[in-house]
Amino acid sequence: MSGLTLLMTETEQGLQQIKQQQLPTLTQTTDWQNKYRMLMQLGKGVPAFAAELQREEFLITGCDSKAWLLHEYHQPSGRHYWAFDSEARIIKGLVLLALCQLNGLTNVELSQINFSQLFALSGVQQNLSPSRQNGLHAVLKKLSQQAGLAH
Repeated sequence: MSGLTLLMTETEQGLQQIKQQQLPTLTQTTDWQNKYRMLMQLGKGVPAFAAELQREEFLITGCDSKAWLLHEYHQPSGRHYWAFDSEARIIKGLVLLALCQLNGLTNVELSQINFSQLFALSGVQQNLSPSRQNGLHAVLKKLSQQAGLAH
């Protein structure tokens, strides 16, 4: 199994675990400090990118910290899969929160997603610095482009 295939497989497994276990807890938590700590921990559930995958072509422009996004479209099933890594743990946690809701969806399913609502957890947007918000916006823009959507 290639390094990329292994990364995508392990990321898919980690995102499923986040969706099933951490997302419900994050949704119910109202205290921003607890939510922040939980988001920082999400990145431990998915693999970091090996140095050979931290390439310019995967780098997200518009983020203060380095962040990489890989996209794979599985032609036979019509499903989209992503892997993400960032030097900033909070950005990694927030993007994984979005990816656990997007990974494995078809074009039709993705077209029905309101990308701006992916971070609608109470307190997330208003507690992020403007530079973090800009970074998240850059990642969402890239995600929607890769999915073939205009957002």
